[in-house]
Amino acid sequence: MLKVSGLNQYYGGSHILRDLDFEVPMGQVTCLLGRNGVGKTTLLKTLMGLVPVARGSITFGDVMLTAAPSHVRAAAGVGYVPQGREIFPRLTVEENLLIGLATQPRGSTLPARIFDLFPVLKQMLGRRGGDLSGGQQQQLAIGRALAMKPKLLILDEPTEGIQPSIIKDIERVIQTLANSGEMAILLVEQYYDFAQSLADQYLLMERGEIIRRGRGETMEADGLRRLLAV
Repeated sequence: MLKVSGLNQYYGGSHILRDLDFEVPMGQVTCLLGRNGVGKTTLLKTLMGLVPVARGSITFGDVMLTAAPSHVRAAAGVGYVPQGREIFPRLTVEENLLIGLATQPRGSTLPARIFDLFPVLKQMLGRRGGDLSGGQQQQLAIGRALAMKPKLLILDEPTEGIQPSIIKDIERVIQTLANSGEMAILLVEQYYDFAQSLADQYLLMERGEIIRRGRGETMEADGLRRLLAV
């Protein structure tokens, strides 16, 4: 579904992303791993058009997105849950979710699946987003992305600052979405056990390069835990 070829990015004189090549297949979870500062979030911002591509290409299905603005990528079916969630704290849960319908035809309603996956959101529709716990805000951010019925869901460290019980709920939701076969999922994560439990394939980044890749079931044998701990 997503194909990245020869992708390069710079900040000033610093070469941040170096000739990245990878694919994110439909119906699978691709986990992007790496320590802080290796370029993971920069890569996601580049995929979403928040920073321009310096060199290389991004293809989504049959659509070339390399130079497309962010709203075109969203309309093409790319959903993004950023690090830190970035919900609207003064809007209600329902209003936050409705923002996800911006790419849908006029008159569209919120998919029932959001509330099947995150029942707590239905109970809190009238509560302001800023009054939710961190875990509830993360569920809201994912629900907002699902409202647009994405074909690709990009998640940037969804477990950051989340209590263990909610992490298990989010793990279950991601697995359910992948198993549905309706979307491709790109998951950026530092929590090794969470990534290992979900990954169909993995990519390991270091200094802006992908230095190792493989199947999720071989992560332990491939020494990923040790490499991330170094």
